[in-house]
Amino acid sequence: MTVPDSSASGPQAPDGPQAPDGPQAPDGRAGHEGPAGADAASAPFAPAGGPVRLDGPWTHRDVAANGARFHIAEMGEGPLVLLLHGFPQFWWTWRHQLPALAEAGFRAVAMDLRGVGGSDRTPRGYDPANLALDITGVVRSLGEPDAALVGHDMGGYLAWTAAVMRPKLVRRLVVSSMPHPRRWRSSMLSDFAQSRAGSYIWGFQRPWVPERQLVADDAALVARLISDWAGPGKADFPDEAALDVYRRAMSIPSTAHCSIEPYRWMVRSLARPDGIQFNRRMKRPVRVPTLHLHGSLDPAVRTRSSAGSGEYVEAPYRWRLFDGLGHFPHEEDPAGFSAELINWLKDSEPDR
Repeated sequence: MTVPDSSASGPQAPDGPQAPDGPQAPDGRAGHEGPAGADAASAPFAPAGGPVRLDGPWTHRDVAANGARFHIAEMGEGPLVLLLHGFPQFWWTWRHQLPALAEAGFRAVAMDLRGVGGSDRTPRGYDPANLALDITGVVRSLGEPDAALVGHDMGGYLAWTAAVMRPKLVRRLVVSSMPHPRRWRSSMLSDFAQSRAGSYIWGFQRPWVPERQLVADDAALVARLISDWAGPGKADFPDEAALDVYRRAMSIPSTAHCSIEPYRWMVRSLARPDGIQFNRRMKRPVRVPTLHLHGSLDPAVRTRSSAGSGEYVEAPYRWRLFDGLGHFPHEEDPAGFSAELINWLKDSEPDR
């Protein structure tokens, strides 16, 4: 049983103050296509499809995979590039990369992960193995033989996992602001500085309290986290309009709980058989070309934690550090990030 999708109506969080309602779409599950040639950076602020199905040059629709329904926004034609968001965001974090990839000759698809945005909020299934199957299931549902996975933060953690679990469905791998899962585990347990930087993850282990904190005061904590994690040198990100979009999306009922559940599994399973088995499974090397991106001033995931993830890759691996950027390089410097991504995707022989 899934929680009904609330993406097209104004958020009415039961465990926190309500966020202001926007214009409502007549059908929350109907695809909504923005005007051709719309400015991708500005059009989404008119929420004709509610807090999730935001206007732009992309098309919205739902696809079924792994026993659930997933909302996607897509643009372009060509080889599939599947974009995976992190916390505390949703598909819209890729609003700059969608048109850039489409213009470069790719089929760009940004999906909402299970429990977030316009996707189904299921009562269970938030362990990384199952979430990775969601991703590869979406690839199959889109009728593609494989995809280049581009993941940020939690989306990057799941992209690493999918590349190990279903290597035939992953053509290339791009991870931003997230170390390999085994590297993440060792850093959180043995590096005090990283454990302190990731203190919010330890705080998520409390029952009920984190959910209430995330949606309190119209999800003010979401705006605070994004602002704190962004690099200090980019005054134009985040702006209040963008923060309001993320706050509205988090205020959709059950989203806060579902967003936290993967982090609860990551910590609570450390000494459990399922967590130990997952950690052993991730010993298998990644055997697809991998681009690893990171902001030099990321306060949530330290550079030292991510560096060294290449030891788990038995394929061409490229490490790229963005000077002066924080946890959101794809939003803090969208042009630079998109150029790095597209040039690497088009490189027929990526270097190690």
